[in-house]
Amino acid sequence: MDSGTDTETRDTREPRESGGTRTARTRRGAGEAAGPRPEGQDRYTIGEVAAITGLSAHTLRWYERIGLMPHVDRTHTGQRRFTNPDLDWLDLVGKLRLTGMSVAGMVRYAELVREGAETFGQRRALLETTREDVLRRIDELHDTLAVLNRKIDIYSQPARPHTTAKV
Repeated sequence: MDSGTDTETRDTREPRESGGTRTARTRRGAGEAAGPRPEGQDRYTIGEVAAITGLSAHTLRWYERIGLMPHVDRTHTGQRRFTNPDLDWLDLVGKLRLTGMSVAGMVRYAELVREGAETFGQRRALLETTREDVLRRIDELHDTLAVLNRKIDIYSQPARPHTTAKV
């Protein structure tokens, strides 16, 4: 899968959108440790996917139940078997989570992906709105960083007698 287009043909399953190339990648949430994707492997158990992504098995099942994770193949005994495209999708979902997109927004995006190419415009609009939100957050964080830098500069100077800093 390429890293910037909406080419969504893969095997005989429902169309999905890739979060990037099929190289070994990890996604880490706050405080979560994730492992690398094994080279040359394209079938993963839920435990392996949990280890690779840093998501819990419970979260992976929930993603599937609410429609955020498109159809996951199963073995003849009913065990989930995730593929590299599934891991690519989870990587994208992780990025969308980091943007602050709501679960409902991510589910809507997943639904649009499954509906096919005729929804490209709707997907683009959803992603553009999300990008605007991210850019606003970046501006807020830059302002916050400037305040922190000023305070650190103040506290880095030698203390002056008879002055008290209030903040």
